[in-house]
Amino acid sequence: AATPAPAGEGAVTAPMPGKILRILVREGEQVKTGQGLVVLEAMKMENEIPAPKDGVVKKILVKEGDTVDTGQALIELG
Repeated sequence: AATPAPAGEGAVTAPMPGKILRILVREGEQVKTGQGLVVLEAMKMENEIPAPKDGVVKKILVKEGDTVDTGQALIELG
């Protein structure tokens, strides 16, 4: 599984360029370390991006169908 690089306080970032297939959480939702947040399609493979820590989804910064670059913030956790 792909591991997100920390981009700043609470930001979950794209580990590689790709397309957002599914968003698995909602704003305000409690998440646990390792829980899937988004599904990113890269090189014809689906990669589930996990939460790096326990927290609450503060803001979802992408929508399904968006193309993202490596390091782009996807979700803010609080």
